[in-house]
Amino acid sequence: MTKRLSRLGFLLLVLVLIAFVALATWEPFWADRDIEGSPDRVYTAEIVRDEFGVPHIYGATDADVAYGVAVAHAEDDFFTLQDVVAMSRGRYGALAGQEGAGVDYAYHLLDARGTAERHYPELPADTRALFEAYATGLNDFARDHPGEVRLANLFPVNGMDVAAGFALRQPFFFGLNAVIQPLVENEPLRPEYGPAIPEPRAPEGDGIAPARVIREDDDQASNRAYPLPWSEDGTLAGSNAFVVAPEKSGGPTVLVSNSHQPWRGGVAWYELVVESGEGWHYAGANFPGSPFPFLGHNEELGWTNTVNRPDMVDVYKLVLNDDGTQYRLGDRWLDLEAKTVTLPVRIGPVVLPIRRTVHRSVHGPVIVNDSGAYAIRYGGMDNLGQLDAYYRLNKAQTFEEWEAILARMDIPSTNFLYGDREGNIAYVYNAALPDRPAGPDWRGILPGDDPRLIWSGPVDYSQLPRYFNPASGWLYNANNTPFTAAGRGSDLDPGDFAPELGIELKQTNRSRRSWKLLSEAGTLDREALEAIKYDTAYEMTGYLEDMYAHLRALDLSDDPELARARNLLFTWDLTADNIGRADSLALLMVRDFMSAEYQNGPPPDPREELEAAVDHLMTHFGRIDPPMSELLRLRQGDVDLPLDGGSDTLRASTTWTVEPDGRLAVRHGDSFIQWVEWEPGERVSSRSIQPFGAATTRPASPHFADQATLFVQHRLKPVHFWREDVLANAVSRKRVTSGR
Repeated sequence: MTKRLSRLGFLLLVLVLIAFVALATWEPFWADRDIEGSPDRVYTAEIVRDEFGVPHIYGATDADVAYGVAVAHAEDDFFTLQDVVAMSRGRYGALAGQEGAGVDYAYHLLDARGTAERHYPELPADTRALFEAYATGLNDFARDHPGEVRLANLFPVNGMDVAAGFALRQPFFFGLNAVIQPLVENEPLRPEYGPAIPEPRAPEGDGIAPARVIREDDDQASNRAYPLPWSEDGTLAGSNAFVVAPEKSGGPTVLVSNSHQPWRGGVAWYELVVESGEGWHYAGANFPGSPFPFLGHNEELGWTNTVNRPDMVDVYKLVLNDDGTQYRLGDRWLDLEAKTVTLPVRIGPVVLPIRRTVHRSVHGPVIVNDSGAYAIRYGGMDNLGQLDAYYRLNKAQTFEEWEAILARMDIPSTNFLYGDREGNIAYVYNAALPDRPAGPDWRGILPGDDPRLIWSGPVDYSQLPRYFNPASGWLYNANNTPFTAAGRGSDLDPGDFAPELGIELKQTNRSRRSWKLLSEAGTLDREALEAIKYDTAYEMTGYLEDMYAHLRALDLSDDPELARARNLLFTWDLTADNIGRADSLALLMVRDFMSAEYQNGPPPDPREELEAAVDHLMTHFGRIDPPMSELLRLRQGDVDLPLDGGSDTLRASTTWTVEPDGRLAVRHGDSFIQWVEWEPGERVSSRSIQPFGAATTRPASPHFADQATLFVQHRLKPVHFWREDVLANAVSRKRVTSGR
């Protein structure tokens, strides 16, 4: 009997080991495939790095340069590039576990691969050549550095794989995740950011349109509170952008790009300069997985972007038959498409295969939950034209050429602020706004059986809000409504735009400060504009006014310590400049009130927020008034520096990680800053800065955090745009060739 039990135990152990090995090894073999790589073409690029490690990439052709972009970026951050490639192939869960599986679910739900397969072959040959060259660069680096490859059979990739990553990520920039997630979890859709129907113009007193107050009867208008893409906590972080005409600056056309992105990860900026023998010469930054910059400048013109939040998503409730296999559309019953997909989910050393079913209707992706079946339709759906549009924008030489590319409506969202050598400035509220018929309540859940509600594409470009050379001489955006952008007398009237366009009306503190400071300025020379860009003040309105009203209403007679903290907040000078005694306490308090207003959610409990802030400061500092410079930090490896700015100030320190010592390590806020100037009769010049350095995941690199000190000091470094300047400041120079 004992021998039999022993043999049985041994057999069970063997079975467990077999199961363990199977779960530890199945995913790479399951994901293996034969791909059609790039044609037998040899790419050659020169990579010259300046004193800050920024790569300057040269090639005879644009495709040669794209190959070099991939190699240079992989040298600096191959870790993140692999995350992006895994997302682009629906395998991120094998790297990032349950969180990654959520991205893979979206990949299948949105049919990112299908979009690429349908439309990548339709792209112009020279655009596809860029993507094939870029993929080849990634493949070559993976081949030459096998010890850095984190997931077996992730490479080789081809241009279509890279394109699928674009199809996956773009919708999240206007907040599609805030619709998908609650539907998947069978939760109510969150309130919208702003109404589809424009409100009256701002009162003449302050020039700023009021924030919308959600009415009690707005419970159907529930699906527009969009956080930024890949946001970890749903807090809205944004960007600032400024452009000033020569007559207002006293000399040059000035373009200031002040993007707020995560400092690490798949949507962190990577700075580069590219130049080819085919006329591509551009300085700016891209995201991992892109062969070209998304913002910056060439010799003649430049632009920057800020995230906008138009109503781009419509939700339809389908009428299903009894067994849920068909839905009604008009007087017809159509089959509900169903496809079972496998999501790899890493848990420790094993990867579990999780099966899920994704659905589609003629409307678009469908999510089935306990409340029914909901179809989603969004602007830019099933369009891959942005891959070509960004490439063409890089090479545009005049405003007319540049705007004609935008007018194609291939880039689904983001504001564009523009400046050029000729002194022109412009702002386009770029969005592939759905061409909706007037009448229905597009803010609510729509009847899925009415075919008249299925719009076919975007509105015409002429219907978008647009500014060109306003009388004020300046333009800005800080993730706010486009109806405050150029100052009193130059701002657009919201009443001139159809309500079904769904153009946002929300304001931010950064917008209020920008509008006020720009309007009050005389000449916007470099000194004046720098003071605005690095401004750390809040306006006592909106969520901040609400926070103080809630604090004043508290009865704190039972807790003298909380009463003392509240009194300290009442002395705050409304700046996050590391000077006032109340700065640290205010920094901890403001963020959640800001987030609640941005998401149109209920404000947090003021007593709980105050208790948490006091507890944090007392626990880690032994006082409620430590200098904010001791609390808010820039940390990267051994670098540990003080930061200023708040969650919604023009000098932005937006979100942070609470470290074991109680310090707040900023992870999201001011990121890539670029300052471009076209002086009359002179060549373009620019300066830039990032929080860390060019090699953010390479601790051994001298460029792991070599820009950090300049960043915290509000200083910029030179951008070496011209080749002679690059070579004069080069610290390394090498030639890379494919296949070697």
